[in-house]
Amino acid sequence: MSGANEAPAPKSNPFNGFEETVKDFWVSRPRRPHAGRKVAGVAAGLGNRYGIDPVVIRVALVAAMVFGGFGLVFYLLGWLFFPSEGDEVSGFEAMIGRGQSTMSKAFAVVLCVALIPVIGWTFGNGWFDGGGLIGFALLTASLYLLHRNRGQDNRPAPVVGYRAYQTAQAAPGTGAFTMTDTSTTEPTGSAAPGFDPLAADPAGWDLPDPAGPPPQDPYRYDYDEPTTPPRQPRSKIGSVTFAAAVLVAGLGVVLNLNGVDWFSVKHIIGLVLGVLGVGMVAGAFVRGSRGLIGLAVPLAIVGMVLTTTTFTNIDLRGGVGDLRSTPHSVAELQPVYHHAAGDLDLDLTQIPLSGPITTSVNNGAGDTKVTVPATADVTYTCKNSAGDVDCLDRSTNGVGQPAITGTDYGTDGVGGQKITLDVTNGAGSVEVLRG
Repeated sequence: MSGANEAPAPKSNPFNGFEETVKDFWVSRPRRPHAGRKVAGVAAGLGNRYGIDPVVIRVALVAAMVFGGFGLVFYLLGWLFFPSEGDEVSGFEAMIGRGQSTMSKAFAVVLCVALIPVIGWTFGNGWFDGGGLIGFALLTASLYLLHRNRGQDNRPAPVVGYRAYQTAQAAPGTGAFTMTDTSTTEPTGSAAPGFDPLAADPAGWDLPDPAGPPPQDPYRYDYDEPTTPPRQPRSKIGSVTFAAAVLVAGLGVVLNLNGVDWFSVKHIIGLVLGVLGVGMVAGAFVRGSRGLIGLAVPLAIVGMVLTTTTFTNIDLRGGVGDLRSTPHSVAELQPVYHHAAGDLDLDLTQIPLSGPITTSVNNGAGDTKVTVPATADVTYTCKNSAGDVDCLDRSTNGVGQPAITGTDYGTDGVGGQKITLDVTNGAGSVEVLRG
């Protein structure tokens, strides 16, 4: 008995488990499109497959590359295993003879070789301890959940390769044909037979049946063909985000110049990247922030370099250009000399003999030179993040070298003017000599 009390049958989920989901993902992998790609089309292919703005995916991959390095591994894997639009198989499958691909076998080998050191670096040292594993877990889980929820939509049409076409044509009843012996067949009808060079009735030919339809995707489900939505007007969120990023950067520089040490260059870049990231994620839903990625990627690279290397002595205070100072008294001697970029030359030989004096020299980028009296007792610390250091006949060179410290009593031994000197340089050269 049927009636209104019957409950509707529950909608079946095509992906009933982990194994089915993974198999279906492999069968319906994203295709790397020719249009809209920036490098290889991995982000654009994922965006088209799952209905997400590619900008969001690019931001996620850049973040995963900076914090742990797995974003680069994921991109190379997508380049190798996602077929290009119109290709029968991926570059890796074509390399092992599973089908045809526009990616050459030599380039596929290059990608495989490049993956080896990148994977070792990501899961070995990396930039952050454990960052590679965390990025791998987050990206893999996100891709799995995306396919579980949106895998039935925007499925790529299967591509029939040339070999499959040949097989279909050579199969019995689909491509081969035979000729029936009609030598004993009497003509029917009153019409006279026409000229036949093979002396056979045309009705006796067993013509080939047309080839059947191309093989269907076993995981394909009936769905309406997606229609291209009308292009929406671009939002002003990109301009607003850019203005906010400039404002944050300017505020950070002002605070740095006023002695707030936390607002270093790398922290200012991190704040600006945070503003750009929020703007790009918000703009991904309203189509208005694609241009910000051109600013975010270079800043991310600069921030990565500043964070993971020894360039920690860059200071924005003191201005830009060459600076030369020769104090003639203790009152004229500044306790700290700040300089952002350029050559700095400090001459302490004109200060008359007095009590102990102390000064610090901080130069962001450029050559720093300090001249001390020949008989002064100098206690010094010389630090240069990248470049040469020659500090009272003690020297180092290179990147990330430890600071040189010590005490030099001059040509007359102990008993001269006591000077405590601290020289810090970001990049360039440091020289402390006697005058």
